[in-house]
Amino acid sequence: MRPIGIIHSPFKDKVQMPIQAARSQSLGQVQIYHEFVEGLQDLEGFSHIHLLYVFHASTSYALLVQPFLDDQTHGLFATRHPCRPNPIGLSVVRLLAVKGNTLEIKGVDVLDGTPLLDIKPYVPDFDVRLDTRSGWYDQRSRP
Repeated sequence: MRPIGIIHSPFKDKVQMPIQAARSQSLGQVQIYHEFVEGLQDLEGFSHIHLLYVFHASTSYALLVQPFLDDQTHGLFATRHPCRPNPIGLSVVRLLAVKGNTLEIKGVDVLDGTPLLDIKPYVPDFDVRLDTRSGWYDQRSRP
């Protein structure tokens, strides 16, 4: 895989970052490399987009982790912990504007300079599930 752009955010280190895009009101920009700009056609009609990116500051992983929102250990794949065997991240952000090769976004939750792998439109008919369970997250102790 190769990046198609770079995500810019106000977050210069991991300590500053919000936990999950849904909890962030922070503004950011996505700069798409010029060779991929044509692929942005018609994107401005969507209110939200999925960003797939590389956790480029992640250097290792463990199969048992303590997530940020719990005080118990869980299996890595039952969490959204950023230290993963394949350090791929996913965020749903609000798309504010498309200006040339730049996307203005809200709800950014990544480090500044994060390599972007892909963009997909958020489509409620495909992305919203009403009959869900959230495993340990529903029963977690609140730290």
